[in-house]
Order: sequence, then structure tokens, then C-alpha cells
Amino acid sequence: MKIITYLLIVGLLQISCSDIKKAESDAELFARIDTEINENSKAYSTLKEAIETIGHRLTGSSNGAKAEEYVFNKFKEYGFENVAYQVFEVEAWSRGEVSLDIDGEQINVVTLGHSPVESKVSGEIVDMGNGLEEDYLNNAEAVKGKIAFVSIGILEGSKKGLQNLHRSEKAALAIQYGAIGIVISNKIDNGVLLTGTASVTGALLSIPAVCIGKENGEDLKEKLKKRKGFAHIKMTNNSNIIKARNVIATLKGEELPDEEIIIGGHLDSWDLATGAIDNGIGSFAVLDIARAFKANNLHPKRTVKFVLFMGEEQGLLGSKYLVEQAVEKGHIDQIKYMMNLDMAGNPIGMNAGGKLDDQDFFTELGALIQKQDSIYQNKFSNKSGLHSDHQPFMLEGVPILSVHSNLDPSVYGCYHSDCDDFNLVNKTHITNTARFGTMMLYGLANADNLPAAKMDSETTKQFMITNNLKEKLIIGRDWKWEK
Repeated sequence: MKIITYLLIVGLLQISCSDIKKAESDAELFARIDTEINENSKAYSTLKEAIETIGHRLTGSSNGAKAEEYVFNKFKEYGFENVAYQVFEVEAWSRGEVSLDIDGEQINVVTLGHSPVESKVSGEIVDMGNGLEEDYLNNAEAVKGKIAFVSIGILEGSKKGLQNLHRSEKAALAIQYGAIGIVISNKIDNGVLLTGTASVTGALLSIPAVCIGKENGEDLKEKLKKRKGFAHIKMTNNSNIIKARNVIATLKGEELPDEEIIIGGHLDSWDLATGAIDNGIGSFAVLDIARAFKANNLHPKRTVKFVLFMGEEQGLLGSKYLVEQAVEKGHIDQIKYMMNLDMAGNPIGMNAGGKLDDQDFFTELGALIQKQDSIYQNKFSNKSGLHSDHQPFMLEGVPILSVHSNLDPSVYGCYHSDCDDFNLVNKTHITNTARFGTMMLYGLANADNLPAAKMDSETTKQFMITNNLKEKLIIGRDWKWEK
């Protein structure tokens, strides 16, 4: 009887052990994620649907509100119970009518964001080259009471090593040196006109700012070499205080729920086209990464917040509000990392901004991703820039993560322009963003130890200086340390 009992116990133990599922390795998990996203990704189809049914996604417009509702409902459809709107007030700017006359000739032109509600100026137009501070320092009175003419990029033949400024920083310098208007020449062929904000703060400018096409800019530059030119700018615009909404879906962490990893991308776009590249490919990849977390039953150690920001194009308004609220409510220290996807696609590596304690973490994580597809090259860098939704987090010392994109350079020619439409979107590339982005995010959110910690104020300051961001932050009125 004892022998029979013993054999029964052994048999039951063997059955029980065989039923215990073998723990899934990281490589097996990533392979499973990769298969699921390749088969079921909805990044391409949802972006297509949104563009066809909504159009552009300008903050403050009815289209912008429809886009907010669209992604809110998608998060719910994908299985998220904790989805919320974060409402903030924004001065919503939109263009009206504009005309530019130079020496009696009407020039094709588009208004840059946050130009005055109404403006009519006339005066001599002065070529200020690249529109950098050194261009003004050479002749501090050159544009006082006149209209500045500058290039959006660094001109061919300029001295080596010049660091370009954002269009808003160039407008700020023109205002600082007394200009009554600014004309910015685009650098893309075939008369493509660029829009976007020319305000460093998101507030209305004191002078009109416009963009002209590359060819008109080249002609004007040649004319100004021979004689003085006179310009007349006339415009009307709209500006009203409205409410906009960040959309946030939260997946609570299993072991460290008070530690948050934020992944975000800006949902809003300018109104000249549909914002397919800027930033449909980023924001709708974030949406699909959220879908993939649910579809693959991923439960990382830390809480993950999927955030689609509004107001980025008008001055990082949504991300600034989220960070301000986190500081005000005392939980900024809970935000351990911010991963930003802005015009990002077909990733071949990662960029980690912040003071790294463990750079090997990213190269090892990248090696795991590379095992799934050798298209991913495991490139790595540790640097930071400005003018996207990571910026407010970075200025609070939060480590940031972005991707090295590998898109056809031609798609960037339609940046902020009337050709930024869905025909530019490559299905494989946006799917790759979802595939590799899901693995990056999960690896970070589930790490035993994070590769970087929040920087204190002094370390953050030094990081900004090391990355050559001090001058830009001062011009943009975002330098919070000594002047």
C-alpha cells in the first residue's frame, strides 16, 4: 500500500511539473512581440483612416478635437480601462489672409505661426544671411525699423561649424534687433512653402513673419546684392483662448507602479496638409505600441503612460502643461524616463539623452532587437536637441529616449508644408517603428535597474551646455539658470 501511495505521489508530481510553463526568455518574448505586430499592426491603417475622415489636426480647431476623440476611442478599443483627457487652455492661432509685395511684385507666401492678428508693415528689406546672432552683431543697426530677410537653413558658402537656429529663434533675434517684420526663405525646391510657429513662447509675435519659396528667395538675394529692396506685408490672423486635450492611456506597473515611463508623440499638426509625417507616423506608432502591449499581454514592472500631446506645433503647449502639473503636484520625480516619437520612422538605433549610468543597457537591449531583424543596426548616441515634446521633461532632468530614424530624406521636404500627406507614409517603416518601439519601451519599463536617473538642477544645466543648447534656450526664454 505504501509503495502504491508513493508511486501515485511521484506520478502526480511529474504531471504537475510538466504542466509548469517554462519561463519565456527575453529573446522568445521579443520574437512573439515581433510576430504579432508584423501580423496585426494597425499604425498604417489607423493613420490612413484618421487622415481620410479628419484631415489636418490643428490644435484648437474642430479637426483637432475630432483627432483627440479618435485616439481616445482607439485606446479604449485596444483594451485600456484607464484612458483620460488632460485638458489645458491654449491660445489657438490660425492663419487668415496674407500678401507680400517686394518692389511692386506679388510673391507667393505663407504666414508663420503666431504672427499678429492684424499687421500691415512697409519698409526696406535687408538681407541678414543665415539670421544668426553673428549676422546681427556685424551690424547691430542693420534691420532697425526694417524688414529682415533670412534663410531657414545655413547658406551654402557659410563658414564651417555654424550651428543653425530654429525659425522661432531667428524671428526672436530679428525682433531683438529692431526689425518690423521677417521674411524667411525655404530651402526646398519647387516653391514649397513652410509654415510652423515663429514664436519661441507660443505667444503672439510683435511683428509679422512669413515664408517664401526657395526660388523666390534666391532671386531676392541676388536683387539685394545690386540695390535696395522694399517690401510690404499685409496679414490678418485669428487667435482665441480655447481648450485642448492631451490623451493619456495608463498601464499600471506590476512591481513598481509609482515609477512611470512616458512614451509620447504629438498628435496635432499644422493645417496646410494632413500632417502625415509630422507627426502622424510618430503619434500613430505610439498608438500601435499601446495596442501591442495589450495584444501581447505585456505587464512591465513600471507604469507606462502612452501620451498623445496636443499643441506641440504651437509651442510644446501640451507637454509643457503635463510637466508643469507634475511639478506642481509633486510627482515629477515619479517620471523616470520620457520616450518621444516625433517624425520618427523605421528605427535603426536609439538616442538616450541624460547622464547615463549604464550605456551598455541600451546596446544590449538593441542587440536583442537586432536578433529579430538585422534591419535594426543598433546605433547608439547620447545627445539632446530641442523643439519637441521631450524638451519640458529634459529641462526638469528627466532622462529621454528617442530613435535613430532611417526614412527616405525626401519625405522631410514636405515638413510643415502643403505636401505632407498620406502618400509619403511607408507601411513597412511605420510598422517597424511599432515593432522596435514596443521592444525598446518594454525593455526600459521592465528593467531591473534603469540606465539613468533624474538629473539634479546643476547636472541638467551642464548637460544643456555640453549639448550646445544654452544659447537656444536663452533665446527661447527657457534657460532657467543664470543668464
